[in-house]
Amino acid sequence: MRKVHWGVLGVARIATVKVIPAMQRGEMSEVTAIASRDARKAREAAAELGIPRWYGSYEELLADPDIEAVYNPLPNHLHVPWSIRAAEAGKHVLCEKPIGLSTAECCALIAARDRTGVKIGEAFMVRTHPQWLRARELVRSGGIGALRAIMTGFSYFNDDPANIRNQADIGGGGLMDIGCYPIQISRFLFEEEPRRVAALMERDPGMEVDRLTSAILEFPSGQALFTCGTQLVPWQRVQILGTRGRIEVEIPFNAPPNQPCRIFIDDGSDLFGAGIRVEEFPVVNQYTIQADAFSRAIRGHGEVPTPLEDSLRNMAVIDAIFRATGSGQWITPEAP
Repeated sequence: MRKVHWGVLGVARIATVKVIPAMQRGEMSEVTAIASRDARKAREAAAELGIPRWYGSYEELLADPDIEAVYNPLPNHLHVPWSIRAAEAGKHVLCEKPIGLSTAECCALIAARDRTGVKIGEAFMVRTHPQWLRARELVRSGGIGALRAIMTGFSYFNDDPANIRNQADIGGGGLMDIGCYPIQISRFLFEEEPRRVAALMERDPGMEVDRLTSAILEFPSGQALFTCGTQLVPWQRVQILGTRGRIEVEIPFNAPPNQPCRIFIDDGSDLFGAGIRVEEFPVVNQYTIQADAFSRAIRGHGEVPTPLEDSLRNMAVIDAIFRATGSGQWITPEAP
Protein backbone atom coordinates (compact mmCIF):
# COMPACT_ATOMS: atom_id res chain seq x y z
CA MET A 1 0.00 0.00 0.00
CA ARG A 2 1.40 3.38 -1.00
CA LYS A 3 2.42 5.74 1.80
CA VAL A 4 0.44 8.94 2.34
CA HIS A 5 2.36 12.17 1.69
CA TRP A 6 1.98 14.48 4.69
CA GLY A 7 2.62 18.19 5.19
CA VAL A 8 2.96 19.84 8.59
CA LEU A 9 1.64 23.30 9.46
CA GLY A 10 4.07 25.03 11.81
CA VAL A 11 7.13 24.06 13.78
CA ALA A 12 5.49 23.51 17.19
CA ARG A 13 7.57 21.49 19.61
CA ILE A 14 5.05 18.65 19.75
CA ALA A 15 5.43 18.33 15.98
CA THR A 16 9.22 18.59 15.67
CA VAL A 17 10.12 16.60 18.78
CA LYS A 18 7.36 13.99 19.03
CA VAL A 19 4.98 13.62 16.11
CA ILE A 20 7.11 14.11 12.98
CA PRO A 21 9.90 11.70 14.06
CA ALA A 22 7.21 9.18 14.97
CA MET A 23 5.43 9.57 11.62
CA GLN A 24 8.75 9.11 9.80
CA ARG A 25 9.07 5.65 11.37
CA GLY A 26 5.63 4.59 10.20
CA GLU A 27 4.71 2.10 7.51
CA MET A 28 2.07 4.33 5.92
CA SER A 29 3.16 7.92 6.54
CA GLU A 30 5.76 10.03 4.76
CA VAL A 31 6.37 13.64 5.83
CA THR A 32 7.29 15.45 2.63
CA ALA A 33 6.90 19.13 3.58
CA ILE A 34 6.79 21.51 6.53
CA ALA A 35 5.70 25.15 6.65
CA SER A 36 6.14 28.08 8.99
CA ARG A 37 5.29 31.77 8.75
CA ASP A 38 9.01 32.22 9.47
CA ALA A 39 10.86 30.80 6.44
CA ARG A 40 14.07 30.40 8.42
CA LYS A 41 12.35 28.22 11.01
CA ALA A 42 10.78 26.08 8.30
CA ARG A 43 14.12 25.65 6.53
CA GLU A 44 15.94 24.73 9.74
CA ALA A 45 13.25 22.26 10.82
CA ALA A 46 13.28 20.60 7.41
CA ALA A 47 17.08 20.25 7.49
CA GLU A 48 17.10 18.88 11.03
CA LEU A 49 14.32 16.37 10.40
CA GLY A 50 15.27 15.37 6.86
CA ILE A 51 12.06 16.69 5.30
CA PRO A 52 12.45 17.24 1.53
CA ARG A 53 10.52 20.52 1.16
CA TRP A 54 9.85 23.57 3.28
CA TYR A 55 7.64 26.61 2.82
CA GLY A 56 7.60 30.10 4.30
CA SER A 57 3.80 30.18 4.55
CA TYR A 58 0.99 27.77 5.26
CA GLU A 59 -0.71 28.76 2.00
CA GLU A 60 2.26 27.52 -0.04
CA LEU A 61 2.13 24.11 1.62
CA LEU A 62 -1.61 23.80 1.02
CA ALA A 63 -1.03 24.63 -2.65
CA ASP A 64 1.47 21.77 -3.04
CA PRO A 65 -0.32 19.15 -5.19
CA ASP A 66 1.88 16.36 -3.81
CA ILE A 67 0.60 16.81 -0.25
CA GLU A 68 -2.33 14.52 0.47
CA ALA A 69 -2.78 15.09 4.20
CA VAL A 70 -1.96 17.80 6.71
CA TYR A 71 -1.02 17.54 10.37
CA ASN A 72 -2.15 20.67 12.22
CA PRO A 73 -0.35 21.30 15.56
CA LEU A 74 -0.95 25.07 15.56
CA PRO A 75 -2.14 26.95 18.68
CA ASN A 76 -5.70 26.08 19.72
CA HIS A 77 -7.39 29.11 18.17
CA LEU A 78 -5.92 28.21 14.76
CA HIS A 79 -7.02 24.57 14.75
CA VAL A 80 -10.36 25.04 13.05
CA PRO A 81 -9.55 27.94 10.68
CA TRP A 82 -6.50 26.24 9.18
CA SER A 83 -8.07 22.79 9.17
CA ILE A 84 -10.95 24.23 7.16
CA ARG A 85 -8.52 25.88 4.74
CA ALA A 86 -6.65 22.58 4.37
CA ALA A 87 -9.91 20.74 3.68
CA GLU A 88 -10.89 23.33 1.08
CA ALA A 89 -7.51 22.72 -0.57
CA GLY A 90 -8.42 19.03 -0.83
CA LYS A 91 -6.17 17.83 1.99
CA HIS A 92 -7.12 15.32 4.67
CA VAL A 93 -6.47 16.70 8.15
CA LEU A 94 -5.21 15.28 11.44
CA CYS A 95 -5.65 18.14 13.91
CA GLU A 96 -4.20 18.35 17.39
CA LYS A 97 -6.48 18.35 20.38
CA PRO A 98 -8.55 20.13 21.45
CA ILE A 99 -10.22 20.16 18.05
CA GLY A 100 -11.32 23.78 18.54
CA LEU A 101 -12.48 26.33 21.08
CA SER A 102 -16.18 25.38 21.17
CA THR A 103 -18.85 23.05 19.82
CA ALA A 104 -19.76 25.76 17.31
CA GLU A 105 -16.24 25.63 15.88
CA CYS A 106 -16.38 21.84 15.73
CA CYS A 107 -19.68 22.03 13.84
CA ALA A 108 -18.07 24.37 11.32
CA LEU A 109 -15.28 21.85 10.81
CA ILE A 110 -17.76 19.00 10.35
CA ALA A 111 -19.55 21.07 7.72
CA ALA A 112 -16.26 21.67 5.91
CA ARG A 113 -15.45 17.96 5.98
CA ASP A 114 -18.84 17.03 4.58
CA ARG A 115 -18.65 19.75 1.93
CA THR A 116 -15.16 18.82 0.72
CA GLY A 117 -15.27 15.05 1.16
CA VAL A 118 -11.90 14.81 2.93
CA LYS A 119 -11.18 12.91 6.13
CA ILE A 120 -10.63 14.95 9.30
CA GLY A 121 -9.79 13.61 12.75
CA GLU A 122 -8.62 14.78 16.16
CA ALA A 123 -5.18 13.70 17.38
CA PHE A 124 -6.14 11.80 20.53
CA MET A 125 -3.22 9.40 20.22
CA VAL A 126 -4.20 7.59 23.42
CA ARG A 127 -7.13 5.94 21.66
CA THR A 128 -4.74 3.84 19.56
CA HIS A 129 -2.25 2.85 22.28
CA PRO A 130 -2.33 -0.88 23.15
CA GLN A 131 -2.62 -0.19 26.90
CA TRP A 132 -5.90 1.66 26.39
CA LEU A 133 -7.27 -0.89 23.95
CA ARG A 134 -6.51 -3.55 26.55
CA ALA A 135 -8.09 -1.53 29.36
CA ARG A 136 -11.28 -1.18 27.36
CA GLU A 137 -11.21 -4.88 26.50
CA LEU A 138 -11.00 -5.74 30.21
CA VAL A 139 -13.91 -3.42 30.98
CA ARG A 140 -16.04 -4.79 28.14
CA SER A 141 -15.38 -8.40 29.12
CA GLY A 142 -16.38 -7.84 32.74
CA GLY A 143 -12.83 -8.41 33.95
CA ILE A 144 -13.36 -5.94 36.80
CA GLY A 145 -17.09 -6.48 37.14
CA ALA A 146 -19.29 -3.54 36.19
CA LEU A 147 -17.43 -0.29 35.59
CA ARG A 148 -18.60 2.25 38.16
CA ALA A 149 -15.95 4.94 38.60
CA ILE A 150 -12.89 6.45 36.92
CA MET A 151 -10.50 8.75 38.78
CA THR A 152 -7.81 10.71 36.95
CA GLY A 153 -5.03 13.07 37.96
CA PHE A 154 -3.00 14.93 35.32
CA SER A 155 -0.65 17.82 36.03
CA TYR A 156 2.52 19.67 35.10
CA PHE A 157 4.15 22.95 36.09
CA ASN A 158 4.29 25.85 33.63
CA ASP A 159 3.92 29.46 34.77
CA ASP A 160 5.58 31.11 31.76
CA PRO A 161 3.30 33.92 30.48
CA ALA A 162 4.89 33.67 27.02
CA ASN A 163 3.89 30.03 26.61
CA ILE A 164 0.82 29.58 24.40
CA ARG A 165 -0.73 27.30 27.04
CA ASN A 166 -0.90 30.31 29.35
CA GLN A 167 -2.56 32.74 26.93
CA ALA A 168 -6.27 32.91 27.62
CA ASP A 169 -7.25 34.69 24.39
CA ILE A 170 -6.00 31.85 22.18
CA GLY A 171 -7.53 28.93 24.07
CA GLY A 172 -4.90 28.34 26.74
CA GLY A 173 -5.45 26.81 30.16
CA GLY A 174 -5.42 23.39 31.76
CA LEU A 175 -8.89 22.17 30.81
CA MET A 176 -8.29 22.63 27.09
CA ASP A 177 -4.70 21.39 27.19
CA ILE A 178 -4.89 18.30 29.42
CA GLY A 179 -8.40 18.13 30.89
CA CYS A 180 -9.62 16.98 27.51
CA TYR A 181 -7.77 13.67 28.06
CA PRO A 182 -9.64 12.38 31.15
CA ILE A 183 -12.89 13.43 29.48
CA GLN A 184 -11.97 11.48 26.34
CA ILE A 185 -10.81 8.40 28.23
CA SER A 186 -13.88 8.33 30.49
CA ARG A 187 -16.15 8.41 27.47
CA PHE A 188 -13.94 5.81 25.75
CA LEU A 189 -14.27 3.36 28.65
CA PHE A 190 -17.90 3.92 29.66
CA GLU A 191 -18.88 4.02 25.97
CA GLU A 192 -21.60 6.45 27.01
CA GLU A 193 -22.02 10.20 27.18
CA PRO A 194 -22.21 12.02 30.53
CA ARG A 195 -25.66 13.19 31.55
CA ARG A 196 -24.38 16.18 33.51
CA VAL A 197 -21.20 17.69 34.94
CA ALA A 198 -20.17 19.77 37.93
CA ALA A 199 -16.83 21.53 38.31
CA LEU A 200 -14.54 23.86 40.21
CA MET A 201 -11.93 26.03 38.53
CA GLU A 202 -9.13 28.26 39.79
CA ARG A 203 -7.61 30.79 37.40
CA ASP A 204 -4.17 32.33 37.50
CA PRO A 205 -4.72 35.92 38.69
CA GLY A 206 -2.32 37.37 36.16
CA MET A 207 -2.66 35.17 33.08
CA GLU A 208 -6.37 34.42 33.63
CA VAL A 209 -6.07 30.84 32.37
CA ASP A 210 -7.42 27.96 34.45
CA ARG A 211 -4.54 26.43 36.39
CA LEU A 212 -6.51 24.03 38.59
CA THR A 213 -9.74 22.36 37.48
CA SER A 214 -11.67 19.49 39.04
CA ALA A 215 -14.82 17.98 37.57
CA ILE A 216 -17.37 15.24 38.13
CA LEU A 217 -18.99 13.60 35.12
CA GLU A 218 -22.17 11.64 35.78
CA PHE A 219 -22.63 8.81 33.26
CA PRO A 220 -25.66 6.49 33.05
CA SER A 221 -23.47 3.66 34.42
CA GLY A 222 -21.26 5.50 36.89
CA GLN A 223 -19.09 8.50 37.59
CA ALA A 224 -15.79 9.94 36.43
CA LEU A 225 -13.76 12.41 38.47
CA PHE A 226 -10.63 14.26 37.44
CA THR A 227 -8.28 17.00 38.53
CA CYS A 228 -5.94 18.72 36.10
CA GLY A 229 -3.40 21.38 36.95
CA THR A 230 -0.80 23.42 35.12
CA GLN A 231 1.03 24.71 38.19
CA LEU A 232 1.38 21.44 40.08
CA VAL A 233 3.99 18.72 40.39
CA PRO A 234 4.18 16.75 37.08
CA TRP A 235 2.09 13.61 37.55
CA GLN A 236 -0.52 11.47 35.84
CA ARG A 237 -2.47 8.37 36.75
CA VAL A 238 -5.83 6.76 35.99
CA GLN A 239 -7.77 4.46 38.32
CA ILE A 240 -10.59 2.42 36.78
CA LEU A 241 -12.88 0.95 39.45
CA GLY A 242 -15.35 -1.86 38.90
CA THR A 243 -17.58 -3.83 41.23
CA ARG A 244 -15.08 -6.70 41.42
CA GLY A 245 -11.73 -5.27 40.40
CA ARG A 246 -9.57 -2.29 39.52
CA ILE A 247 -7.25 -1.24 36.70
CA GLU A 248 -4.50 1.30 37.22
CA VAL A 249 -2.84 2.85 34.17
CA GLU A 250 0.66 3.84 35.19
CA ILE A 251 1.52 6.42 32.50
CA PRO A 252 -1.82 6.99 30.83
CA PHE A 253 -1.25 9.93 28.49
CA ASN A 254 2.45 10.59 27.85
CA ALA A 255 3.23 6.93 27.24
CA PRO A 256 6.99 6.73 26.61
CA PRO A 257 8.15 5.69 23.12
CA ASN A 258 11.34 4.08 24.44
CA GLN A 259 10.22 1.79 27.25
CA PRO A 260 7.36 -0.60 27.99
CA CYS A 261 4.07 0.58 29.52
CA ARG A 262 2.26 -1.20 32.34
CA ILE A 263 -1.24 -1.52 33.69
CA PHE A 264 -2.05 -3.06 37.07
CA ILE A 265 -5.10 -5.29 37.40
CA ASP A 266 -6.26 -5.74 40.98
CA ASP A 267 -8.86 -8.28 42.06
CA GLY A 268 -9.34 -6.39 45.31
CA SER A 269 -8.49 -9.35 47.53
CA ASP A 270 -5.80 -7.51 49.46
CA LEU A 271 -5.35 -3.80 50.17
CA PHE A 272 -1.57 -4.29 50.22
CA GLY A 273 -1.51 -5.46 46.62
CA ALA A 274 -1.34 -9.23 46.84
CA GLY A 275 -4.18 -9.46 44.32
CA ILE A 276 -2.46 -7.33 41.68
CA ARG A 277 -1.14 -8.70 38.42
CA VAL A 278 0.86 -6.61 36.00
CA GLU A 279 0.45 -6.54 32.24
CA GLU A 280 3.39 -5.03 30.34
CA PHE A 281 3.17 -3.76 26.77
CA PRO A 282 6.10 -3.83 24.34
CA VAL A 283 7.68 -0.54 23.34
CA VAL A 284 5.54 1.34 20.80
CA ASN A 285 5.15 4.94 19.74
CA GLN A 286 1.53 6.02 19.99
CA TYR A 287 2.09 8.85 17.51
CA THR A 288 3.37 6.36 14.92
CA ILE A 289 0.34 4.15 15.46
CA GLN A 290 -2.02 7.12 15.21
CA ALA A 291 -0.53 8.46 11.97
CA ASP A 292 -0.50 5.05 10.30
CA ALA A 293 -4.10 4.39 11.33
CA PHE A 294 -5.14 7.74 9.84
CA SER A 295 -3.13 7.06 6.68
CA ARG A 296 -4.79 3.67 6.27
CA ALA A 297 -8.18 5.34 6.62
CA ILE A 298 -7.21 7.71 3.81
CA ARG A 299 -6.37 4.67 1.66
CA GLY A 300 -9.77 3.16 2.48
CA HIS A 301 -8.65 0.68 5.11
CA GLY A 302 -10.25 1.31 8.49
CA GLU A 303 -11.73 4.37 10.12
CA VAL A 304 -10.29 7.65 11.36
CA PRO A 305 -9.21 6.90 14.97
CA THR A 306 -11.05 9.90 16.48
CA PRO A 307 -13.76 11.14 14.09
CA LEU A 308 -15.22 14.61 14.38
CA GLU A 309 -18.52 13.29 15.71
CA ASP A 310 -16.60 12.05 18.76
CA SER A 311 -14.69 15.34 18.94
CA LEU A 312 -17.99 17.23 19.03
CA ARG A 313 -19.22 15.20 21.99
CA ASN A 314 -15.90 15.68 23.83
CA MET A 315 -16.02 19.41 23.19
CA ALA A 316 -19.61 19.51 24.47
CA VAL A 317 -18.36 18.21 27.82
CA ILE A 318 -15.56 20.80 27.89
CA ASP A 319 -18.09 23.55 27.16
CA ALA A 320 -20.34 22.23 29.93
CA ILE A 321 -17.49 22.21 32.45
CA PHE A 322 -16.69 25.85 31.68
CA ARG A 323 -20.37 26.73 32.17
CA ALA A 324 -20.55 24.70 35.38
CA THR A 325 -17.58 26.48 36.94
CA GLY A 326 -19.23 29.81 36.32
CA SER A 327 -22.67 28.80 37.57
CA GLY A 328 -21.95 26.49 40.50
CA GLN A 329 -24.62 24.15 39.13
CA TRP A 330 -24.84 20.82 37.36
CA ILE A 331 -24.78 21.37 33.61
CA THR A 332 -25.92 19.03 30.82
CA PRO A 333 -23.50 18.78 27.88
CA GLU A 334 -25.12 19.84 24.60
CA ALA A 335 -23.74 18.51 21.33
CA PRO A 336 -25.57 20.12 18.39
